[in-house]
Amino acid sequence: MTGHVPSFYHFHSYSSFAPTEKKVDEEDATIIWVDEAGFYLLQMAVRTCAPRGQTPVLRVKLTRDHLSAISGITLDGRLFMQVRPASYDAVAVVAFLQVLLRKIRGKILIIWDGSPIHRAQEIKDFLKRGTAKRLHLEQLPGYAPDLNPDEGIWNDLKRVELGNVCCTDLDDLSAQLIRARERLRLKRAIIRSCSRQCGYSV
Repeated sequence: MTGHVPSFYHFHSYSSFAPTEKKVDEEDATIIWVDEAGFYLLQMAVRTCAPRGQTPVLRVKLTRDHLSAISGITLDGRLFMQVRPASYDAVAVVAFLQVLLRKIRGKILIIWDGSPIHRAQEIKDFLKRGTAKRLHLEQLPGYAPDLNPDEGIWNDLKRVELGNVCCTDLDDLSAQLIRARERLRLKRAIIRSCSRQCGYSV
């Protein structure tokens, strides 16, 4: 099996997840945590160093313009991520799932939150077209971002890779975000640590 999740089931005892644990063990599936997030031109300001008396100044546009992103991580530290200007809907999520199916061999277990787009008819139709033979979807309980390691990816991208980065427009932000994604992909120890932080082990 690609990753080990029993600690999640045992410590949190969500009975609805019990069949999933058995399914993963029996089918040797790759576990992927998936989530969506927004990246704004009004970027994250974080603590930095500067000479005494010379307070750093970040100059950015006061706008809510943003990019939407979806990502998935595995317990062994792989990162899959797409960025687009429009918000993610069920059709776009299906396209991302298709990418995962192309890039990962064998069976896949997707664990994500209960967002309406994750339960939309387009997702159900996608599974009915034969995808369910390789792809199994499991929903996290209630509002539980602390149980999704993918939340750590967003935190690292926003606060570390893009901390204090000022972009002129969405094209600039997109380029910066793609570069940040590629840097993070090389830091597999950081990605794995997101899973350990949530109590999952490899």
